Amino acid sequence: MFGNVLVTGGAGFIGSQLIRKILPLSQHIYVIDDLSTGRREAIPISPKITFIEDSITNKKVLKNIIPKVEYVFHLACSNILKSVDDLDLDFHTNLLGGFLLLQSAKIYGSNLKRFVYASTTSIYGDAANIPTTEDYYKISLPYAASKFSTEHYCSVYYHMYQLPVTVLRLSNVYGPGQTSSNPYCGVVAKFFEAVEKNEPLVIYGDGHQTRDFTFIEDALDAFLLVTINEEAIGQVYNVGTGMETPIIKLAKEIKTVTGSTQNLKAFKGKRPVDIVARRNIDSLKIQMELQWRINHSLSEGLEKTFKWLEEEKIR
Repeated sequence: MFGNVLVTGGAGFIGSQLIRKILPLSQHIYVIDDLSTGRREAIPISPKITFIEDSITNKKVLKNIIPKVEYVFHLACSNILKSVDDLDLDFHTNLLGGFLLLQSAKIYGSNLKRFVYASTTSIYGDAANIPTTEDYYKISLPYAASKFSTEHYCSVYYHMYQLPVTVLRLSNVYGPGQTSSNPYCGVVAKFFEAVEKNEPLVIYGDGHQTRDFTFIEDALDAFLLVTINEEAIGQVYNVGTGMETPIIKLAKEIKTVTGSTQNLKAFKGKRPVDIVARRNIDSLKIQMELQWRINHSLSEGLEKTFKWLEEEKIR
């Protein structure tokens, strides 16, 4: 189905799970990751996978790989927490890296059928419009600026050069494969780890801030749908549930799923990235146009995540 594929950031959480999803459907998968936050062991072992430990800003690597592939899934990025500490890294990895990949796809991608860019709902900032649709933006952090700018370059390459680009704005993806060994992992993985260690669940702020948590399997379905639907080319889609969950409620849900009886929470002051009071994503567009569906409630997703964590302990 997919032929030859490039996945950037394939050693990260979403990238590695995407590889597992498309591996049976692909002829060969090339993975580029500099392992700054990803884990080599997260990538499946297969003769159908070629791993390149390098930066997406390496033009020679891109020149070598792009002519070989028909599909590009661009997930490599410097994340939101790192962005406020190192704006230079954020710019070079997220914006320059995205531009170089698009430019390489234009020059060398003669066989390219689809370029899927994994963007973020962080571009909405502390949104005034709830639920938030694709036409809104409020750029408040370096990470949002670099990701949104790359979206604009995706639009440029689509309109000027007919590059078959689709943008997915992902909202707080969690699930099996997300490990707390990455210091920049999401709150779901951190809470599960805290319960396992019988440590306080650290909440930044008062805990009433909300997020729209998307289960990994549902997010991956969106990646597959945009590759098989021609009408997805040139489009931007939100990928979220439309359900906002207070962080303090998430902590309670995880305690319920794990059967924990501990009553430990530690409230800390807000970090520079903690600017969003509410996040509730409107994904009606992808549901109506591509028939994408939300197949997991938060409790169902957390149950599957906990089951995976328990299985990992005995491996």
